[in-house]
Amino acid sequence: MASVPASGHAPGSGAGQAAIEAAALRSDRFRLEREGDWARLEEIVSRMEKGRLSRLSDADLLELPVLYRTVASSLSVARETSLDAATLAYLEALVQRAWFLVYGPRTTLWSWAARFFGGEWSRAVRAIAPEMLVALLLMVAGTVVGWLLCVQDPDWYYSFVPGELAGERVPGATREVLLKGLFGNTGDSGLSVFAAFLFSHNSGVAILCFALGFAYGVPPLMLLVQNTTMLGAILWLYSGVDLTWEIAGWLAIHGTTELFAILLSGAAGLHIGRSMAFPGDRSILDAAAAAGQRAAVVMAGVILMLLIAGLLEGFGRQLIDTTGTRMAVGGGMLLFWLVYFFLFRRVPAGSEAE
Repeated sequence: MASVPASGHAPGSGAGQAAIEAAALRSDRFRLEREGDWARLEEIVSRMEKGRLSRLSDADLLELPVLYRTVASSLSVARETSLDAATLAYLEALVQRAWFLVYGPRTTLWSWAARFFGGEWSRAVRAIAPEMLVALLLMVAGTVVGWLLCVQDPDWYYSFVPGELAGERVPGATREVLLKGLFGNTGDSGLSVFAAFLFSHNSGVAILCFALGFAYGVPPLMLLVQNTTMLGAILWLYSGVDLTWEIAGWLAIHGTTELFAILLSGAAGLHIGRSMAFPGDRSILDAAAAAGQRAAVVMAGVILMLLIAGLLEGFGRQLIDTTGTRMAVGGGMLLFWLVYFFLFRRVPAGSEAE
């Protein structure tokens, strides 16, 4: 039976201690060879984080990306060679801080908003103008189809407008009943539910039109037609009792903004689908990525338009109780969007001119 050495250590413990000492020596040597770059990067990063940009020289700014890559390389080596945990934690924190300064966003929320509303959104909308024309034609076609199908068979109305939400607004209703639902009903919960349904339904369609654009633009085509058949059915119902002008005003006060948002979202989805179907000299992925970036800018604005439409629907239509004023507000909003998108040609700093 083997005896235990006098030192009291098991056999081989001396070799293990030597390995630990060698690892520590290797870690110390690794740090000594590179810590000058680490300290230099940390100095620049700390100044920038504290907003002391005026104290940075041109040499500091030129060194920043080089030092970042150097320290990132040091981190990679440290991980591969299993250096001590303290060194790894220090390098990971330093690389993360430097990454935000090298590759992170360089603008504040205010500057982003100024750039977005100052021309980026309107330029993105004009870039999908061909798809907007197609979407507009589809929406008009859907409205006409909804109207004509109801003329042919009034039962189609229930297919387009759910009965539980239509309430008294159904085929056969008298002019007085339909007129009562359009004016003087600030506290009418039924009308509020119906209006809320229209808004939530249209908002859902807008999001789906964009989200399903990757399927070569086919779902947006169908959604645009399907959604506007409801509009056609409602217009048919009220026109049958000579209330076309009144229902147009009731819808216009928020509808010009809401339907414009649907138009833009459908066009954005079609733009992605068209780019994938006809990528040109680029790969499908490259074409879809470029179209997706442009369409995403459009959709960021669509969300704002839907919020504005919700405010107009929730407050404007309840507070304004005359058709002429409703039409004026709706027409004014439509004019505003047209002017902003197609006549506002300012190019933000750093953007390419059209």
